[in-house]
Amino acid sequence: MTLRHFLNTNDWSRAELDALLEQAADFKRSRLGRQMAGKSIALLFFNPSMRTRTSFELGAFQLGGHAVVLEPGKAAWPIEFEPGAIMEGDTEEHIAEVARVLSRYVDLIGVRAFPKFQQWETDRQDKVLKAFAQYSSVPVINLETITHPCQELAHILALQEHFGALQRKKYVLTWTYHPKPLNTAVANSALLIATRFGMDVTLLCPTPEYTLDPRYMQLAQQNAAENGGSLQVSHDVEASYSGADIVYAKSWGALPYFGRWEQEKPIREAHRHFMVDEAKMALTNNGVFSHCLPLRRNVKATDAVMDSPACIAVDEAENRLHVQKAIMAALLGQR
Repeated sequence: MTLRHFLNTNDWSRAELDALLEQAADFKRSRLGRQMAGKSIALLFFNPSMRTRTSFELGAFQLGGHAVVLEPGKAAWPIEFEPGAIMEGDTEEHIAEVARVLSRYVDLIGVRAFPKFQQWETDRQDKVLKAFAQYSSVPVINLETITHPCQELAHILALQEHFGALQRKKYVLTWTYHPKPLNTAVANSALLIATRFGMDVTLLCPTPEYTLDPRYMQLAQQNAAENGGSLQVSHDVEASYSGADIVYAKSWGALPYFGRWEQEKPIREAHRHFMVDEAKMALTNNGVFSHCLPLRRNVKATDAVMDSPACIAVDEAENRLHVQKAIMAALLGQR
């Protein structure tokens, strides 16, 4: 049997995603299980985490399993990922050994590794995640690299809990200001999952430079065509918010400026008004608001929006626990 990983949701059929969401809803109703009894997962964090680490550790525990947290370059040896590298620098061991050794210890491996923000043509290759998948003999889970599939499922579960069916709901994925360059992972993932579930999706961003990687734009167009939804790009704030059922906010860097953030900064500074506020939400169809968190209040969204009944960001964050348990159980063949 071919080894199954959870690297992005587009590798899984809609029926399989629906089954994961159904299992996640079951876990939300009854948290404890034995699907991971005697099993373990290694969680490798190349970047900081709060929700991902907490929810995966607790999720494994609640299913009777054990999680080992590793931070390469900190409490674990730094890892080399380049094939054929002459390892005379800071790295102490190669992924070829790391993944194979961990595979003999644990039953699952989770990897969180953000882009380097130097060159998008390099970052878009997702080398760290793909190297783990290449050398591992156990399933690998993407904990966020250039996509964030676990967040996608938590987001959809929260929307299903609020709306039920999502077909043809007007979904606005809006860029927001942030003082630092940020990964496009959540935006990529939101675009993919919203179109996968047949919503009418608007990608709202300041200028054409903030359009996402063509690979994800093309996949989203394909998803929309296959699932009865639509996709459009807009730079018009008022028209985008008008009649929206769902507003999902995220900041991301413009790909043409990767590694040249000072040149991008004036564009970002000129679009601080993209912050989600009460006036924009008043244009919606009594819409809900969400964000993957962490969120800088009164920069990305106002206190009033975050504290309103329309905000389901905390529900979405809770659902990370439940969907990740479903993913781990499915990969272990225990669904």
